[in-house]
Amino acid sequence: MDLNSNTLSRQDHAALPYQSMTQPPRVPDVDPAATLLFVINAASGRNDPQTTRHVIEEALRAAGRTGELLFARPDELARVAQQAATTACARRSAVVAVGGDGTINSVAQAAHAQGCAMGVMPQGTFNYFARTHGLPADAAAAVQALLRSVPVPVQVGLINEHVFLVNASLGLYPELLQDREAYKARFGRSRLVAFGSALVTLLGTHRQLRLRIEQGATTRDVTTPTLFVGNNRLQLEQVGLPQAHSLDEGCIAAVMLRPVGAFAMLWLLLRGTMGTLGEADTVESFKFHRMLVKPRLAWGRRLVKVAFDGEVSWMRAPLEFRVSPRPLYLLKPLIAAGTSGPEAGGT
Repeated sequence: MDLNSNTLSRQDHAALPYQSMTQPPRVPDVDPAATLLFVINAASGRNDPQTTRHVIEEALRAAGRTGELLFARPDELARVAQQAATTACARRSAVVAVGGDGTINSVAQAAHAQGCAMGVMPQGTFNYFARTHGLPADAAAAVQALLRSVPVPVQVGLINEHVFLVNASLGLYPELLQDREAYKARFGRSRLVAFGSALVTLLGTHRQLRLRIEQGATTRDVTTPTLFVGNNRLQLEQVGLPQAHSLDEGCIAAVMLRPVGAFAMLWLLLRGTMGTLGEADTVESFKFHRMLVKPRLAWGRRLVKVAFDGEVSWMRAPLEFRVSPRPLYLLKPLIAAGTSGPEAGGT
């Protein structure tokens, strides 16, 4: 079926902003003198672990505060984050993610499950989540901001009950991420390297996805190289998608591409960098609150390669994308929190 079909409703009548809930979630009670727990990805970021340790300890010492630094390898992050979130709840404290989007996602998964407050010290390449919420990229400034922050609810997306803060996808986009990580390992971390790896991937051969999409009582079949679901206003605005503001309505946004050739795909990439992707007639985007996606898989297969917040994994089909009924409580500086309001959903 054509991607421009009107059979799938563009409005999601089930979307309910947090402020309309009859029993809003309890805001974590954070003791301003409690010891913060820093979960640090030892293999991520612009700084080496010892530099990160020094910056955090110096900033805490200057403010008369204490912190517990928990260094973890990538395969340990989920376990360490879970333990830290549990401890933070018991101490009326907060758990702080130090690293890129993948590290932030691991800590967010644990903090969201436990209901504790979470802080962020961004050390990634793009840092969409931190930039959206006005969190400093400089490590020392980030620690200082944490010490004058309050927990503010922000919207969380779910893919098969796994948290994503920025985006989740299947098809071509996970391949782009895998290739990007390989290029970063070889040539270093930079936006230029990320853009170059995307060019190489897009010039390759792409397998088309055949998907059955269910939204409410409406079902349709589509063929597309990628399905991208965004939960970050800044990222959606940068590529020029009109659904960026749907996050304020308690929704998330989906983007699908019509099957096109490699050079047409490159043109779409360029349009994205120019902020005009939403104007392309080969691109469809729409907002939703819940969507069930059933990929047509080879006989015997049940797992689908997906990406969420920069990490690639395998999940069992079908895939359910939805807005979590519970927010994540993010530590934001008082000025930023007062500007966006506690009900702000864009992540």
